[in-house]
Amino acid sequence: MAHEQQSRTESPIGEPVPDPPRVTWRKQMRLRVLDAARDLTCDAGWDQVSLSAVAARAEVSRPSMYKEFGSRAGLGRALVVRETQQFLAGVADTFYPGLPDTHACLEAAILYVLTEADNQPLIRAVITAAREGSDSLLPFLTARTDPIFDAGQSLVQGWLATRYPEQGTEALEMAADVIVRMTISHLILPAGEPQFTARRLATAALKLLR
Repeated sequence: MAHEQQSRTESPIGEPVPDPPRVTWRKQMRLRVLDAARDLTCDAGWDQVSLSAVAARAEVSRPSMYKEFGSRAGLGRALVVRETQQFLAGVADTFYPGLPDTHACLEAAILYVLTEADNQPLIRAVITAAREGSDSLLPFLTARTDPIFDAGQSLVQGWLATRYPEQGTEALEMAADVIVRMTISHLILPAGEPQFTARRLATAALKLLR
């Protein structure tokens, strides 16, 4: 009888097991809160966004938000992490399989970052505010110790390793660090046309591996 009951509760092989209702609710709540925070940030900037406003827009309680994100800073970080992960997926699509010529491929990836940022409402809002000397979400995009920066560097370093398999880890890490830092710097403070900037950055970075 016990074996028969267990068979009825097990899912067939190959079919995903549904989340328990509480887990499903938590995922949906998190998504609503992040969407609400994103909309409010794009409208007025993160500096003007309060947890009360986010809770009202998402139709969730503030205690539930605190339990999920810990604080306003935790919410801001989660928001930028989500948006940046989606952005980096686009960069990865530029790298893989990528153009055969390494310089042209890197130039295309940098150009994607410099131009696509304007098409991403939240990232555009953060960068625009930063250029005006405001917005506390900026550190999450630029901090060296933050997983977002590390994710970008890891992506670039992994791609460089496929193009320069003879190079050591230290050299690849240094080149990736330079590429990410220089690209973010020009993203926040443009110094010229994106196409020209992308070409110059690609040329300067790849010289480190020759």
